[in-house]
Amino acid sequence: MRLSEFRRAVEEEFGEAYASVVLRDHWLTGLSATADEALERGVPARAVWLALCDEFQIPEPRRHGRGLLDPRE
Repeated sequence: MRLSEFRRAVEEEFGEAYASVVLRDHWLTGLSATADEALERGVPARAVWLALCDEFQIPEPRRHGRGLLDPRE
């Protein structure tokens, strides 16, 4: 997952205004960081996206991000 795909998926899932708040302020327990901090540390965008999905209980069909292909296909 490219960073641009990650950002698009986050904005489409949480809305343009709330996405920046989620990335900046929500503590991801599994990564011991916010999404922005994890990305800055070099954690792959796909891992950060999946951590967000877990934390916010995003249903499986939406975990690929709207408009993104299933990475297993």
